Amino acid sequence: MQKTIPIENTAQGYLELLRDRGIKYFFGNAGTDFASLVDCFAKFAEEGKPHPKPITVPHEFPAVSMAHGYYMISGEPQVVMVHVIVGTANASGPIMNAARAHVPIIFSAGRTPLTEAGMVGSRDVQIHWAQESFDQASLVREFVKWDYELRHFSQLESVVDRALAIAMAEPRGPVYLSLPREVFAETHPEITITTGGRQQRGGKLHPDPDRISEVAGLFAESQHPLIITSGVGKDPQAVEALVALSESFAIPVVMGMNNWYMNFPTTHPLHLGFDPAPYVSEADVILVIDSDVPWYPTVVTPKETARVIQLRSDPLYSRYPLRGYPADIALAADPGAAIRLLTDELEPYRGREEEKINRRFEALSKEHDRQRQAWRAQAEAVKDDKPIDPVWVSACIDQVKDAETILINEYDLIPTQVDLEVPGSFFGSSSASALGWGVGAALGARLAAPDKTIIATVGDGSYLFSVPTACHFVSRAYNLPILVVVFNNQCWNAVRGATKNLHPEGWAVKNNHFPLTEIKPSPAYEMI
Repeated sequence: MQKTIPIENTAQGYLELLRDRGIKYFFGNAGTDFASLVDCFAKFAEEGKPHPKPITVPHEFPAVSMAHGYYMISGEPQVVMVHVIVGTANASGPIMNAARAHVPIIFSAGRTPLTEAGMVGSRDVQIHWAQESFDQASLVREFVKWDYELRHFSQLESVVDRALAIAMAEPRGPVYLSLPREVFAETHPEITITTGGRQQRGGKLHPDPDRISEVAGLFAESQHPLIITSGVGKDPQAVEALVALSESFAIPVVMGMNNWYMNFPTTHPLHLGFDPAPYVSEADVILVIDSDVPWYPTVVTPKETARVIQLRSDPLYSRYPLRGYPADIALAADPGAAIRLLTDELEPYRGREEEKINRRFEALSKEHDRQRQAWRAQAEAVKDDKPIDPVWVSACIDQVKDAETILINEYDLIPTQVDLEVPGSFFGSSSASALGWGVGAALGARLAAPDKTIIATVGDGSYLFSVPTACHFVSRAYNLPILVVVFNNQCWNAVRGATKNLHPEGWAVKNNHFPLTEIKPSPAYEMI
C-alpha cells in the first residue's frame, strides 16, 4: 500500500523511510554534512512525531560498535552515520568487525558538498575542499557488501530498500551509503512510499537434501565424530537444535579458536571445551559449523581419511583471501535449518547404532567431568594470587552473574571459568579484531535489552582503544548502565605472546623486555 507523507526536504524523506522500515535508533557522529538532518530531528521533536531516536556518540568507533551490539541482541538492522571521509576512516575498524561478524548496518556518511556555489548546501566552510576524495567509499569497499552515493531525491526509496535488503541477505553484513549535502537539503513537499517496502529482507538458506543424507550416512558410520563451532549461537534457537543433534548420536561439541556466542551449554556432558586440538587428530568425521578457524594447522590437522563438512551460509568463506581448511562437503545453508534436517535424517540409524551411541556418550561424559574438575582446580590454585589472576577474576564473574546477565567479552574472560547455559547470554569479539569493540557493543546491548545486566570484560589495551570517555558519556547521557571489568596486565599481551612464540630464544625473551607492548605507567582506569 502506498502512502504520501508531507516533508520539507530529502533529509526528512530519508528519516521517514527509516521509520517506516522499522529503524528505532540513529547512531550519529555529526559534522557539517548533517545540517539538514539536525533540523529534521528538531522538527520531529517539536511536533512529537515518532522517528528514529538520534543517539549522539562522540566518536565513530563506539558509534558503530553500539549498532553492532544492538543488532546482536535484537536481530534488527541498524543505521549509523558519520562525518564524510574522515568519519568513515575513523569507523573503518568497527566496520571490519561488523563485516566479519555479519552484522547488517546501513553505515552512512555525508559527502563533501558537490558544488562550490549555486545550491543550498554548496561549500561554505574551509574544510569542504580538502575533505573531498576521488572515491570516498573505497575506504571501506572491501568490507561492505554494497556501496552507493545518493544522487537524486527520486532514488531515495529504492536506495534505502536496496541497502536494507542487501545488508540482511545471507551472509549478512554492512553496506555503505554516501549522502551529499546538497541532495539532502533539496526541498520537496511530499514523499510517496510503499509501506514496508517491496524488497524482501532476510530469509533462510536451506541445504541440498542429498548432501544432508550424505552427511547423515557419514555420522552413522563414524566411530569418532566431532562438531566444532564458533557461531551457531548467533541464532539462539539453533543452540537447542545443536544439542538435539549432539545427543542423538553422542557427538562431542568443541568450540573453535574463536568463540563468538553461547553456542552449546558448557555444563552439558557432550561439551568438550575450548581446544579442538586433542580431538581433531583422531576424528573420522568433523562437522565445522560457522567457525572460520576451527583449529590451527600449525598445531594439528585431521587425518587424511577424515571427512570434513563445512556448514554456514558461505561455507567457503569467499570474502577471506586465504583459507585452506578441508571442505569435503560444503553445506551452504542456515546452520539451524541444516542441523534440524540432519537430526531428522539420522533418526532411522539410531536403533542400529544404539550400543555404539551409549558407549560413546558414557566415555564423553567422563571426559567432560574430567575437564571441569581440572578447570575448577585451576581457579582454586590461583584464588589467593596477587595481583589477581585472570582465571580467578573470570571465576568471580561467573559467581555474580545470573540468568539475566549478558556477557560481552573482548578477549580476556577465561571461558573455562564461566558456565554458559542460556542462549544469547554471551557475545565475543569479531574475528577481524579491531580492538575497542567491547564497551561500545555492551552499550548497544544495554540499549536493546534495558532489563538485562550487561558485563563487558576487556583488557586494558582494548579499553583504551574503545575511546572510554566517549563510551562513558553515552552511558550517562542515555541512562545505559553497564559494568566494565578491565583486565589490567599493563601490556598488550597478545603482542608479547606472539613475540615469545615466534622468537622463543630471542632478545625480548632473554631480557624480559618487550618494547611497544607495555602500557605503563598504568592509568587508574576505575577513575575514568
